[in-house]
Amino acid sequence: MSKQFWGVIVAIVLVFIGIFALTGNKANDSTKKSSSQAGLTQHVQGNNSAGITLVEYGDYQCPYCQQYYPTVKQVQAEFNDQIKFQFRNFPLVNLHQNAFAAARAAEAAALQGKFWEMHDALYETTNYQVWTRAKDPTPYFTGYAEQLGLKKDQFNTDFASSKVNKLINADSAEATKLGVTGTPAFFLNGKKIEVGNSVASFQKVIKDELAKKGVKDTTAAAATETAPAAQATPAQ
Repeated sequence: MSKQFWGVIVAIVLVFIGIFALTGNKANDSTKKSSSQAGLTQHVQGNNSAGITLVEYGDYQCPYCQQYYPTVKQVQAEFNDQIKFQFRNFPLVNLHQNAFAAARAAEAAALQGKFWEMHDALYETTNYQVWTRAKDPTPYFTGYAEQLGLKKDQFNTDFASSKVNKLINADSAEATKLGVTGTPAFFLNGKKIEVGNSVASFQKVIKDELAKKGVKDTTAAAATETAPAAQATPAQ
């Protein structure tokens, strides 16, 4: 056979090798991206009828997060039918020695379907004042788990597992990627927002976002604001 023939064969093989390498790299990139997303926690509340998501990156031992907690709960209740609220972990381990363990407790509870219940228990004032000051908060977390009706052995196993550690680390890595340096940090539809610890501060940014999307504010407060004033009855 001629050298020209073998040259064509070699060229065809090189083309196929190049195509395989290119598609292989794309597949690997896609897999890495999807696995990274799969590693993030997905703790969500709300109906999200307006297509708006409020994300909090929080640290359970952070005093500011604990102070924001009742405000955020009130905002959730007010906008529950229109927005989705999501919590993700960002324990500031250099500042708060029990923060990572608390996040592990919440994620362990999540594996038994009780994430939000444990989230609330950790921030509840009486509990917060105790476990945050403990040298070893684990017995308190186990106590909260029992109060929530969780299976104690499973909770303890999950609490110590690499699975929950990976979830927390994935959240933290995502927060760092987004430029989060302190807590609480809030994002509205992917954009970082600065909000004070008041319902009014949250109402403003959420209502502005609703207006941008052309969605009517259906909260009870909005209905009260737009309701016609009652006519006074003349004195007889």
